[in-house]
Amino acid sequence: MRNKILMYLFIFTLLFCIFIYVNDKRILDSKQEKIEYLQTKLAEAEANAESSGINSENEDYFSLENNEDAISYFENKEIYTEDLILNIEDAIISKNKVGEDNPLVPMDGMEGDMRINKIKVLNHKWIIADFTDGSFWGEVFLSYEISDEGEIQFFPEKSFLYPQF
Repeated sequence: MRNKILMYLFIFTLLFCIFIYVNDKRILDSKQEKIEYLQTKLAEAEANAESSGINSENEDYFSLENNEDAISYFENKEIYTEDLILNIEDAIISKNKVGEDNPLVPMDGMEGDMRINKIKVLNHKWIIADFTDGSFWGEVFLSYEISDEGEIQFFPEKSFLYPQF
């Protein structure tokens, strides 16, 4: 009787060990698959981050902040560029008035007043701006000059209106 109890106890222990081994193996394989999946996702994300870093460098190439020649142009005229971009943006946005179109936009608003929303100062002579009246939108290419007194003058060069579908 005692031998049978020991034999059953041994068989039960052996089955229990096999069950634990199989269960742990399945859990370990599942975790390993998840690790491999996350590693591939990480590699894809790193590749995307590298390509977006290259794109942001290309976008920043046409910017007054990163254009040494344009900064030198202003320094030679004794104009400091720290607040220049903000001053230019403020001067353009301040032309958005209630009840009338922005005079820098060479098109009349059809569904409302044309307003300039976004501005990018490209260099010491050029600006590109986005405008809309709420339904129609487009972009305008501006040139600008800064007088010796610090007054900014804007000149609309080209513009276009996106077609509405």
